[in-house]
Amino acid sequence: MHSVTSAQAYDGSAIDGAVYVDVVDAAHHAPSWLDGLISGYSTYGLALFAFLMLIGWWQARHQDAAQAVKALAAPVLTVLAFVVSTLLKQAVQENRPCQSLHVITLEACPATGDWSFPSNHATLAAAAAVALWFVSTRLGVIATLGALAMAASRVWVGAHYPHDIAAGLAVGALVATLLAVPLFRHADAVAGVLGRGRLRSLVAG
Repeated sequence: MHSVTSAQAYDGSAIDGAVYVDVVDAAHHAPSWLDGLISGYSTYGLALFAFLMLIGWWQARHQDAAQAVKALAAPVLTVLAFVVSTLLKQAVQENRPCQSLHVITLEACPATGDWSFPSNHATLAAAAAVALWFVSTRLGVIATLGALAMAASRVWVGAHYPHDIAAGLAVGALVATLLAVPLFRHADAVAGVLGRGRLRSLVAG
């Protein structure tokens, strides 16, 4: 199988490489506790969205079957957005900024072939946020703030250019919205097709 080398891959540094370098430099001069906090969220913060989905699922136990459809669909929509993001990564094949700009970053520089555009973390977070808006306004607000923080953290630790996270947020939000709107508009019908009793048993555990 033919492999793309770092030299052959796309170099996105001309787009906003200077902004990226400024952010990475700011991270190097920031207090260690702040870097540790942001790095920890960048690495493990996606668990927040899984937790919010669990809350949505728990709340749906006491609501109707249509709400159960929304709660159970949220992780599915998120995974589908991730698939789209992964396909885009393989199509664009953009080198990580730490590879193109040769800078020292808080997060270890990934190996060649671990492409940068778009950010999967930002995609997952945005898709989860959109899906959760349909489940609960309160959960949607929390998830949206979490998604923006996740996207920003990926630049701070040096994993992505700003345009990578912007694209990731856009891809996640767009895919989740395009799938969620028709699905949830007909949530009652979907619940009927899937079986209301079965849905209730799935949500009730």
